[in-house]
Amino acid sequence: MGLDALNPPKPEDIHETLLEFPDNRLLIDLCGEFDRNLAQIEHQMNVHILRRGNQLAVVGDGAARGAAAAVLQSLYQRLEHGKQIEAGDIDGEIRMEHAETPSQPGDQMELFKGGRVEIKTRKKLVEPRTDAQKAYVKSLFKKELAFGIGPAGTGKTYLAVAVGVNMFISGHVDRILLSRPAVEAGEKLGYLPGDMKDKVDPYMQPLYDALNDFLPSKQVEKLIAEKRIEIAPLAFMRGRTLSNAFVVLDEAQNATTMQMKMFLTRLGEGSRMVITGDRSQVDLPRGVNSGLRDAEGLLKHIDEIDFNYFTAKDVVRHPLVGKIIDAYDAADPAKA
Repeated sequence: MGLDALNPPKPEDIHETLLEFPDNRLLIDLCGEFDRNLAQIEHQMNVHILRRGNQLAVVGDGAARGAAAAVLQSLYQRLEHGKQIEAGDIDGEIRMEHAETPSQPGDQMELFKGGRVEIKTRKKLVEPRTDAQKAYVKSLFKKELAFGIGPAGTGKTYLAVAVGVNMFISGHVDRILLSRPAVEAGEKLGYLPGDMKDKVDPYMQPLYDALNDFLPSKQVEKLIAEKRIEIAPLAFMRGRTLSNAFVVLDEAQNATTMQMKMFLTRLGEGSRMVITGDRSQVDLPRGVNSGLRDAEGLLKHIDEIDFNYFTAKDVVRHPLVGKIIDAYDAADPAKA
């Protein structure tokens, strides 16, 4: 923990930044139980943090010390606004501090004030934890059609559903439609028990999970019963025009070229559409082209469409997930 023992900074580079926090109760929350929040910042930012009464002394070289101090101040401000601090919030503040970009002068939306991005839902406030996530969320609000492409665990679907819920509860759209290709990855649909809904629902479960994170479960059930929220396989979209809706196609790498064209042409007046996928997890039969890859090549020149890309650095699950993705990418000849 703390300063790198293998490459310690020179003594003349080590200085101390002293931060004072007036509310001792909030300072206790900032430090965390057994100072675990401070330990996380020390480990990830290569500094020492010493507690002295209502002050925290950050010890380290100039760049790391300044960044760690900024993270501590941002986290304290979260507490002042009545928010809690979890390990993921700390990780997000550290990532954003390392890759902060100035806010665009044209941003007029309230959620972009101060260069920060917040998505309000019924149950929680959602904040992007990496610079790529931040750019992605801005894209979802500004563009009628946006793509989120990258590995699992980077928040592509989660953030898209959060934005959809935000736009629904604020009255910008009348309904939410969430879809996935029901591609058979190792199991045959016909062999699974139950009727068609029972067979398909397991494929849709991640979408149900995301919705239940942002809306009370009883409200989700009511809205589904009223058809104001629909969760359905991609094949069920054929022949429809989706107007005044927020539409998400998840796992789009498993859509064929014809399915992708069919889905994209469902876009109606007043609607927003988000396509998410991971090109490294295609479950289509050998010889069948991925519609996501084709759409990427065909539509990149259209200014009204945004393509947002994520890497292992944007993984917000367990830190090991990013390392696993890097290892597989390194062994993939196509990415060499």
